[in-house]
Amino acid sequence: MRPPVTRPRPGDLLVASPSLTDPNFAGSVVLLVDSDPEGALGVVLNRPTAVPVAEVLPDWGAVVSPPDVLHQGGPVSNDSALGLAVLPERADPPVGWRTMYVDAATRERVGLVDLDAPAGAVGAAAVGVRVFAGYAGWGGEQILDELAEGAWYVVPSVVEDVFGADAEGLWRRVLRRQPGMLAWVVTRPADPGLN
Repeated sequence: MRPPVTRPRPGDLLVASPSLTDPNFAGSVVLLVDSDPEGALGVVLNRPTAVPVAEVLPDWGAVVSPPDVLHQGGPVSNDSALGLAVLPERADPPVGWRTMYVDAATRERVGLVDLDAPAGAVGAAAVGVRVFAGYAGWGGEQILDELAEGAWYVVPSVVEDVFGADAEGLWRRVLRRQPGMLAWVVTRPADPGLN
């Protein structure tokens, strides 16, 4: 019998636990974009590539947040792109905008942007834009099973997690700001048997 777990919501972060060794997700921080009984979808935030966005989507190169590269969003549909943006509280949403969640502290709205919409209109309204190649997906109850197994920690996101320039240390920064014992996870050695 599975221990009770709560379904994560859009805007939650899935932070890979040290026990998660799948190379697609080890050390990853995933922002959930959608989650319901049919499954869940998210993007890995801390896997920037070396490919400039302008090489793949020329109109979007000038409006993305630094670094202006594609981020590897996950192992599913790597030939597709997904755009996220953040809007100030009172900004009018651009064409092709869908709000995912509102940041509790800043009241900024984080949402999906249609990459076929005019990049300039999104760039003029947004204070942050990021483009992901591919995504992470879970069918049905799969995400609940992985949570019950201890593969992920579910924590709230902040806008800086999604649009910050330093992806390399994101896993450590997210865990460090958590209350209680979760902050201590970052001090765990990679191989506890060598401790």
